[in-house]
Amino acid sequence: MVVVNRASDVSQLGDVDDLDEEPGEVIESAPPLRVGQERELNNSGLRKRLLHKGIGWETPDSGDEVTVHYVGTLLDGGTFDSTRDRNEPSTFTLGRCEVVGGLDQGIATMTEGEIALFTVPPHLGFGETGRQGVPPNSVVQFEVQLISWITVVDVCKDGGIIKKIMEKGNKNAQPGDLDEVLVKYKVKLDDDTVVAQTSEKGIEFYMKDGQLCPALPKAIKTMKRGEKVKLIVQPQYAFGEVGRDAESEFGLIPPSSVLSIDLELVSFKPVIDVTGDSKVFKKILVEGADTVAASEGATVTVRYTAKLEDGTIVEKKGFDGEDPLQFITDEEQVISGLDQAVATMMKGEQSIVTIHPEYGYGSIEVKRDISIVPPNSNIIYEVEMLDFVKEKASWEMSEQEKIETAGRKKEEGNVLFKSGKYQRAGKKYDKAVDYISEDGYFGDGDHKVVKALQVSCWLNGAACCLKLNNFNRAIELCSKVLDIEFHNVKALYRRAQAYMETADLVLAELDIKKALEVEPQNREVKLMQKNLKQLQGESNKRDATLYTNMFAHMRNDSSVATKKLKVEKAVDKKGDAEVVATEMGKVAVSSDSGMAVDS
Repeated sequence: MVVVNRASDVSQLGDVDDLDEEPGEVIESAPPLRVGQERELNNSGLRKRLLHKGIGWETPDSGDEVTVHYVGTLLDGGTFDSTRDRNEPSTFTLGRCEVVGGLDQGIATMTEGEIALFTVPPHLGFGETGRQGVPPNSVVQFEVQLISWITVVDVCKDGGIIKKIMEKGNKNAQPGDLDEVLVKYKVKLDDDTVVAQTSEKGIEFYMKDGQLCPALPKAIKTMKRGEKVKLIVQPQYAFGEVGRDAESEFGLIPPSSVLSIDLELVSFKPVIDVTGDSKVFKKILVEGADTVAASEGATVTVRYTAKLEDGTIVEKKGFDGEDPLQFITDEEQVISGLDQAVATMMKGEQSIVTIHPEYGYGSIEVKRDISIVPPNSNIIYEVEMLDFVKEKASWEMSEQEKIETAGRKKEEGNVLFKSGKYQRAGKKYDKAVDYISEDGYFGDGDHKVVKALQVSCWLNGAACCLKLNNFNRAIELCSKVLDIEFHNVKALYRRAQAYMETADLVLAELDIKKALEVEPQNREVKLMQKNLKQLQGESNKRDATLYTNMFAHMRNDSSVATKKLKVEKAVDKKGDAEVVATEMGKVAVSSDSGMAVDS
């Protein structure tokens, strides 16, 4: 093996650290070498000639374990080292100075099966000292075949969990904190004693619940389906200084043990927090055949079985000859949790949806087709998305269709607003505006209609925001109206209302004055002006109290400073300890009094 010469080790490390680019970067950004072509790497003096093209495009990284055949020769053709003569390839860790620097850098540019000839200058080879068979300051050549490599990952970036990928997974997705995983593992001590092992079927668990030791879920999060790895786990990620007692047929794990774990991620089921508050979870059993989800406003066709947590079936749709259920998402045609979960599903997807009462039937008893749902019950749905038809996108519509759809969405929002469903009403108004956004081209005859629709939806959206205490959004929507119609009284009124709620009384007063200039007798605006004056009066009183306390504190501080000065003069003139004690006592009383006022 071409072990690095210690005399040249330091200089090589310095050269590597000084490089602006990682080995292989220049090759990746430059056109690929053709067979027979030669190129210098990284302006380092190291040259590479491609002799045989490899497979694929991936190259090993620093830290990976590479297996190579090589033949080292001098420029006169004399061989000084050869794995082929030994009929045994060499395995080493790339980028750890286990071989000469030229080989470290060169192999990092190779693909699997590639054969290349590297011409290595002395500072990346054996330096000024040389080695057996290599004179000092010699340029050498290595013909290298990259047989394979094992990707090595420092999972926690602290050396605590080293992962060697023995077999790559078949998909890009990796499990998350909520997902349910199926794994197989075998755990050994340094002496190869097996201290834990799953059955041939493996073990299934939720990532958030953990398994065996802290290292396992941390490593699994970096794996793909079908991936097989070997883990080297330090005690802090295993069983620490305590160890573990013997369990069933497995022996004890002594304190501070380093573990070797053979681990396979067989499969996993993604779990999604649909509502973001851990009250509606969707576990995907079978992934959909498409990459597009139904989304809001889609007409969906599903079949499902609904159960209580004890397994009692309360409802079925689409089974035993019954038609599947068809509904439009985001229209409150089913319970909110099911509605929101189905909107995230793809065609062909099968999922288990667990719904908290807040997104289900709440605190009331409800009779369904098969059984009764008791108050405050979690509902579990096994759902399959059979088909869906998405709402027609604006880019698929004519200009007239966009205007008609926007008008319809606005009317739907009005109905929801009158029912007190402000959140959903606001979404309808936003959708209406999206259809007639500035990106569309409307003829001269349609501009007035479009403008009126935009203004109406923004105003109504602002009214929803005020009901929902989303005052900043209300200000934003009213400002959009005023950019078009600077004299719009409703926009001025609602923006002033939002300003008052956010204690921005100066801006509220400006909007009220502008509104009264347009409609001097508007009763609602005049009433708001009266309320504003009351708020301003209360604000002024609070300010006056604040300033009074501040000035009182300043006067007390001044008094304390004056008395201290008197004490200093008394000490200078008389040196009388009794005078000092008396005056300091007065200062202390005065200071305590100031603190009381300040509080």
